[in-house]
Amino acid sequence: MPSPRQTQSYLIQRFQEAGVKPQTRHGQNFLIDLNLLDLLLDTADLGPSDVVLEVGTGLASLTARMAELAAAVVTVEIDPRLFQLASEELSAFDNVVMLQQDALKSKNHMHPAVLDAIRAKVAEQPGRQLKLVANLPYNVATPVLSNLLSIEPLPVSMTATIQKELADRICAAPGTKDYSALSIWMQAQCDIAIVRTMPPQVFWPRPKVTSAIIHIVPNPQRRAAIADLPHFHHFVRSLFLHRRKYLRGVLVSMLKGRLERTDVDALLAAFQFSPDVRAEQLDVPTLVALADAFRQAASTSGIATDP
Repeated sequence: MPSPRQTQSYLIQRFQEAGVKPQTRHGQNFLIDLNLLDLLLDTADLGPSDVVLEVGTGLASLTARMAELAAAVVTVEIDPRLFQLASEELSAFDNVVMLQQDALKSKNHMHPAVLDAIRAKVAEQPGRQLKLVANLPYNVATPVLSNLLSIEPLPVSMTATIQKELADRICAAPGTKDYSALSIWMQAQCDIAIVRTMPPQVFWPRPKVTSAIIHIVPNPQRRAAIADLPHFHHFVRSLFLHRRKYLRGVLVSMLKGRLERTDVDALLAAFQFSPDVRAEQLDVPTLVALADAFRQAASTSGIATDP
């Protein structure tokens, strides 16, 4: 079955036939530049051992093309109207699992039904691996990319269209305005590349922002260097709630009731920081080492590191 060509005229016709309109609240902006759609697929490099997770089925143009390349596609669409239209487009494919629901249980967790569907498809054949490939709705891009680094099976890659502003935050360097807990969480575990930036006119309807194709590959060595991923995640997020305050004061306040001031000072002395250092100035390897030092100190004291 040939894949439908997701041009602007095709989309407008399908929406008019169905008597529906794209919904801004669901982030429904469809990629209509076919060369960029090809670039997204080429970057994902799908093969017969891949199980693909797609968040945002839309009208299933990308879904159908991926189903022709991969072992299976698990695609998630929150909008019941688009789910019905996509079901018609995908009726000939027996390797597509369609879910009409939110991909997220909460901002910090993927939905269990999505994880169950992924795991079932990966388990069907030895050697299967998970990849995310999606034109991600802007309103869920951050939690989807972040949460997928905490699941099993871990994706071997994530290739997606997202807001360029988000791509810049993920790739940001220490000391810049975009450097954040998300930057550190992603960079501490992954190799990341912005493949292409995209102007609003390559989408329909046009968003008000510039977008980007991002390619994220988890790095086993980097992940292995983090002794406790949940603790590291919590530590960095807590630290960056006050990123511009002096590091010592933030740590003393953050760890009150768990470590004494003298313990904090002793740990910081080993890093030889200047007295006025701030969290936003520290690079990723330093923050990984700092989080683990405080984890070990709290563990030695017999007090849990996370509330």
